[in-house]
Amino acid sequence: MVNNPLAGAGYLIQGLGLLNKPGLRRFVAIPLLVNIIVFSLLIWLGIGQFEQLMDRFLPNDESWLSWLRWLLWPLFAITLILIIFYTFTVIANLIAAPFNGLLAEKVEHYLGGELPKQSTGAKQMFKDVAPALLSELRKLLYFLLRAIPLLILFLIPGLNVAAPFLWMLFSAWFLALEYGDYPMANHNLAFKQQHKRLKQARLPSLSFGGGLTLMMMVPILNFFAMPAAVAGATLFWHERLRHIKS
Repeated sequence: MVNNPLAGAGYLIQGLGLLNKPGLRRFVAIPLLVNIIVFSLLIWLGIGQFEQLMDRFLPNDESWLSWLRWLLWPLFAITLILIIFYTFTVIANLIAAPFNGLLAEKVEHYLGGELPKQSTGAKQMFKDVAPALLSELRKLLYFLLRAIPLLILFLIPGLNVAAPFLWMLFSAWFLALEYGDYPMANHNLAFKQQHKRLKQARLPSLSFGGGLTLMMMVPILNFFAMPAAVAGATLFWHERLRHIKS
């Protein structure tokens, strides 16, 4: 039952539904607002810098090069969307790491779970800011050490055929590790212990990460992907992962 391949995606969907429950909304609103502000500023700055670049090298006049402006603007828009998509998780989690831990705590309380006494409350959240950021940086290092070799595969003839599929599998696995950390860290589980538990529930972990990848591709919904993933991962922990010995 632990390795039901669709269970992980189910937890993610249930996690999305939990976000509107009384007592949980404010823990969703804070990181959500921060991320909207950050990315709005990034888009505004990006558009402003691009306009200056266009005015400098391709003035909006009657010259024969003016048509390039109409070509480059759509390309810029597509590139900007891709950059936002691929950087959203990293930046969002760095900003919201302390709030995500608290959200996982509140979701677990809502589900009837119990946490170690020292891990509860907003005061503890502020004490955990530095450890939470260090945890995010450790996960980022884990990601880079494996992502770079996978990206190199895209450049190797023959192997590059398998590279997209390997990349999708790794991305799904990493997202499960990324968000599974919040509820398990609340129970003082080290990264190796978290990794071992998720590995023993590999198929639902992959479906959780795969479902999250799809959610992040949907406009507007992708802003809710992070808190939904935290809530879903907490449900995953509460119903299955906590029963696995590490």
